[in-house]
Amino acid sequence: MKNKIVRIKDIAQKAEVSKGTVDRVLHNRGRVSEEAREKVLKIIQEMNYEPNLIARTLKTNKIFNIAAIIPDPSIDPYWEDPKTGLEKAEKELRHYGISVYTYIFNPYQVDSFLKKAQEATQAAPDGILLAPVFYREVLPFFNQWDAIKIPYVLFNTQIPEATPLSYIGQDSYQSGFLAAKLLSFGLPDPCTVMIAHINEDIPNSAHLIEKEAGFRQYFRQRKLQDKYQVIRLELGNPESSLFTDQLNLIRQQYPDLKALFVTNSKAYEIAFYLEQNQLTDMKLIGYDLLPKNLNYLEKGIIDFLINQNPKGQGYWGIQQLTDHLVFKKEIPPIKYLPLDIITQENLSYYIHSEA
Repeated sequence: MKNKIVRIKDIAQKAEVSKGTVDRVLHNRGRVSEEAREKVLKIIQEMNYEPNLIARTLKTNKIFNIAAIIPDPSIDPYWEDPKTGLEKAEKELRHYGISVYTYIFNPYQVDSFLKKAQEATQAAPDGILLAPVFYREVLPFFNQWDAIKIPYVLFNTQIPEATPLSYIGQDSYQSGFLAAKLLSFGLPDPCTVMIAHINEDIPNSAHLIEKEAGFRQYFRQRKLQDKYQVIRLELGNPESSLFTDQLNLIRQQYPDLKALFVTNSKAYEIAFYLEQNQLTDMKLIGYDLLPKNLNYLEKGIIDFLINQNPKGQGYWGIQQLTDHLVFKKEIPPIKYLPLDIITQENLSYYIHSEA
């Protein structure tokens, strides 16, 4: 039966039963003798029958409402790509009954997140897609969604205590490990290497903690602690004069500072500082293909960017929920996206790439 569409009619003919009997066996409803059931199930297996889930979905005309709780791209441009990705997925899946409602919150205000998460919960959606940037505050919502059996998918940040349908994003620990490996090439010996967290609530940011842990582990695993001193700095708002003061002070304290790892998408803020101070002997690595980051990558001030494929995170989040809700598929609990290393030389291949 290879390459041939198997119909209920075909199964019924081979099993010598009615189409109604086959239908009752397939949907486990109505009365069917055990003999007929076993016969039908055997024929189904022999003929490799797969139900036409698409046709079934179109026939029911059911609407599946998905709530996407995401940070505001107008406040942090990083979130524009996940929003674009989930909108692309909704457009492709609309004819299967998928409808996505976005709940946009301020990524720097906990109250804004709490308000939008509560609104989404009260709407009683069929599924939820969430970027859990506030670690402590999101935990009670996980318990609430589990209790009322709303499946949810997390992207960008993996939360160990959660039991989502799936997590989509990078392995934060491995991305930090990779960043350390890239920075270590060609470094003078000895020197200082800095982990820079920019404008983040670190105790409440699980993914950034994992990135730092992976970064530090590289130097421990390679027994490089005697060669390279790894320090960390939590920088404030780049628009404040304190930001520049912090960087000036750290350079005074560590005159052998030669490499910087920015744990979020704001490497361009450090790059601007390096450019203004004509510091050409420092290596810099960060995340994400934001226009400002790309500008400094092309100038050679940023050496590497690790692409987290934020557009793909939003796209696959909606896709995973659709596979679960519409097609009743088994969903892998983790979908790690590749750790793409972006340089001046391969940048053009990524700028216009799709999710």
